[in-house]
Amino acid sequence: MFIKTSHHHIPIDLKIYEYGSASNCSLPEGCRHCVNGSKMVLLITGRCGTDCFYCPISPEKKGKDVIFANERRISDLKDMLEEAVSMDATGTGITGGDPLVAMDRTLSAIKMLKERFGPGHHIHLYTSMIDLGKAKELCDAGLDEIRFHPPLSEWDTMDFAEISRIISETSLDVGIEVPAIPGSEDRLERLALSASEAGVGFININEFEFSESNWNMMEEMGYKMKDDLSSAVAGSEEMVKDLMKKYPKCPIHFCSSAFKDGVQLRKRLIRRANVIAKKHDIVTGDGTLLKGIVYADDLKEATAALFELKVPKDLILVDEERKRIEVASWKLRKISKKLPYNSYIIEEYPTFDRMEVERMPLRRRE
Repeated sequence: MFIKTSHHHIPIDLKIYEYGSASNCSLPEGCRHCVNGSKMVLLITGRCGTDCFYCPISPEKKGKDVIFANERRISDLKDMLEEAVSMDATGTGITGGDPLVAMDRTLSAIKMLKERFGPGHHIHLYTSMIDLGKAKELCDAGLDEIRFHPPLSEWDTMDFAEISRIISETSLDVGIEVPAIPGSEDRLERLALSASEAGVGFININEFEFSESNWNMMEEMGYKMKDDLSSAVAGSEEMVKDLMKKYPKCPIHFCSSAFKDGVQLRKRLIRRANVIAKKHDIVTGDGTLLKGIVYADDLKEATAALFELKVPKDLILVDEERKRIEVASWKLRKISKKLPYNSYIIEEYPTFDRMEVERMPLRRRE
C-alpha cells in the first residue's frame, strides 16, 4: 500500500485574490498553473454519465464524443501536443463531459503528455466517478491530481470511504470541486465537512454561473444574475464566503466567475500570444494580436508593391489560404494611402481559430 505523507494542504489564513477569489488553504497545484495562464484545457470527450441541470459545457461539445485542446477541435491526440507547445503549457487540465467515460483515450493522453513534456508537466483531471481501480490506472499513467465533481443529488450520499482509499493507496492529490448553488447551503456544508474529514487536500468551490447551454434551465429555476457585468448567479459568492468563515479549517478555495475571465483566461491568451506572435504582430495587454492586413487578388503583385514602399521582408507574411497579406500595423498605417488595395488594422485572438475581435479600415478601394 502507498502511504501518502505530503499531499495534504494545510489550512492557512484566508487569502483574497483578484476579482473576489479567496482561499484558506494553499492553492492546489492544478490551480497554480491555471492562475499563471500556463494550463492547457483538454476536453477529452463531451460524453458524461450524469445529467447536471447546471452543466456549462457548450452545445457543440455537450453529450458529443469530441476532443478539444483549448479552443481547437482535434481528431488526433498528437495535435494536443502542438497546442500545448503553442502556449508553452506547464500543465494540463483534463475535463469533459467525464474523462473516465473515455478511459483508454484519457490514459493515452496522460502518457503522451508526460512522455513529451516530462514528469514536471502537471496533469489534473475532473470526474464524477469515484472508482479506486480507475484512480490507480490514472495514477500509474502519470496523473498528478484528481478532482471529484459529484452531481448535486449525491452531495449527501458520496462514498468517502472509497475516496479515503484513493487518498491512501495512490500518490494522487485528491480534491472535491463543485459549484456553489444558492439554496443548497446545507448540502454544501455537509459535503465540505465530510470531504475534510475524509482527508481530501482541497475543496474547490466555483461561483455558480449562467452559460449558453444552461441559461433557460437556470432562469426557470429562479436564479438571478449577480450584476450586469458577469454571468455569475446572485448569492453564490456569499454562501461560500460564509462557509469559509464558519469552518476555517475546511481547506476551501473559492474561484469566482470574474477571476476565470479576468485572470486565468487573459493570462493564457497573453502567454499563447507571446509564443506564437510573429515579428509583425503586436501583443496587446489583453492577449490579443494586432495585425495590418492587405487584401489583393494578386498577392505577388501586392507583395511587390509593399517592397517598393520599403516594407522589410520580415514584417510581411503572405497568407495564401485567406488570400491576404499580414503586414506590421505600424508600417501599414503610414503607407496604406499609397496602396491600391483594401487595408485594415485587425485585432484577433491568438487561439487556433484566430477569431477576429475588431477591424479598423485604413483604406477601402472604391
